[in-house]
Amino acid sequence: MDLLIRGGTLLTMDPKRRVLKGDLRIHEGHIVALGRDTGGTARVLDARGAVVMPGLVQAHVHLCQSLFRGMADDLPLLPWLRKHIWPLEAAHDRASLKASARLGLAEMLLGGTTTILDMGTVRHQGAVFEAMRESGIRGFSGKAMMDRGRGVPKGLREKRAESLQESLRLARRWQGAADGRLGYAFAPRFILSCSEALLRDTAAAAHELGAIVHTHAAEQRAERAAVQELTGMDDIAALAHYGVAGERTVLAHGVWLRAAERRRLAKDGTRVVHCPSANLKLASGIAQICALREAGVVVGLGADGAPCNNRMDAFTELRSASLLAKVREEDAAALPAMEALALATIDGARVLGLGEETGSLELGKRGDVTVVDLERLHTGPAGDVASRVVYASGPSDVRHVVVDGITRVQNGALTGMDAERVWREAKRHAKKVAARAGL
Repeated sequence: MDLLIRGGTLLTMDPKRRVLKGDLRIHEGHIVALGRDTGGTARVLDARGAVVMPGLVQAHVHLCQSLFRGMADDLPLLPWLRKHIWPLEAAHDRASLKASARLGLAEMLLGGTTTILDMGTVRHQGAVFEAMRESGIRGFSGKAMMDRGRGVPKGLREKRAESLQESLRLARRWQGAADGRLGYAFAPRFILSCSEALLRDTAAAAHELGAIVHTHAAEQRAERAAVQELTGMDDIAALAHYGVAGERTVLAHGVWLRAAERRRLAKDGTRVVHCPSANLKLASGIAQICALREAGVVVGLGADGAPCNNRMDAFTELRSASLLAKVREEDAAALPAMEALALATIDGARVLGLGEETGSLELGKRGDVTVVDLERLHTGPAGDVASRVVYASGPSDVRHVVVDGITRVQNGALTGMDAERVWREAKRHAKKVAARAGL
């Protein structure tokens, strides 16, 4: 039966950024009507007093770290990784990793996120894909690839050939799985944990398969200095030299990109994901998002991981991205609400190569929809709809979430996941992982 989302304000995020009143109909997973519905039997979701908008896209997250919230505070990037995050990831077993993924997925779905790009850890990546399939989310993921690096624990260090072989096995298994909702993204963690040979081999394999390569770059000053010392190049130049560049390459952060590097990324078509809260919490800096976009780089948005943000909430990132851009540029109009929302909808979809499928409410696109209540004390009573979403709304205001025409959150409750069970398992496994890591 069709799904009819009735009586809302449609914030389409189409090229004209139209805002319509009326209904949205989804048939066999695709949007078939916008505005005035012409009838036919349908299941109905009430959207009165709410905005109906594209499902939010988070183009850089770490589901493997959801259990680690509050376990790695008040440190800069490299000590944060070496002292806490890598030991914790190395302590995962298959059950704890699946519990971590489920926790992050539940949080993101309840907060209106319908599409993700996830970077896993080195082992047990199949458990993450299983959790993604069961949750109903759309997304890409891939095992972290790490064959060298100072401070990398034994449980995460791989041999180059084994890392590539396992990545290829996972790609064959999960690319296009769950009726096309899932895809594989090769995930060499960053230059400091990957040999040149591994990066070159990964770039070649991804190119042959038409897959995404997902890595970190230009996140923090000390990281850039370490890359320069190791390779004799800055990370953007080194990655391009190894073949990690182009429209299927997604770089997380880009905080310290220079003007020439921004132009190079734009010329190559390389995508960048802004993670404002993580950059603040790790004291990495404020990325020049306006300059990136003006250079022609496609920019998305992501919460990163729970231990470097403590939330996996796209609304926090929307608000932070806009406000930080205003401060960074000393211009109150630097990143208006509608443009901030684009980062987490249509531009986020373009980052992942999904701009023709999702990211806006248009006829023929996939039925990925988030319905946000605007009749709350903190979101009303009137005013610009995009402003009310970006500056005033939060996860608790999400009423319904639909992925591929299937309702995944209804009236603020998960429909396909048992939230209480997710919480119990996460709590139990978090204690075990911390104990195994000695933290």
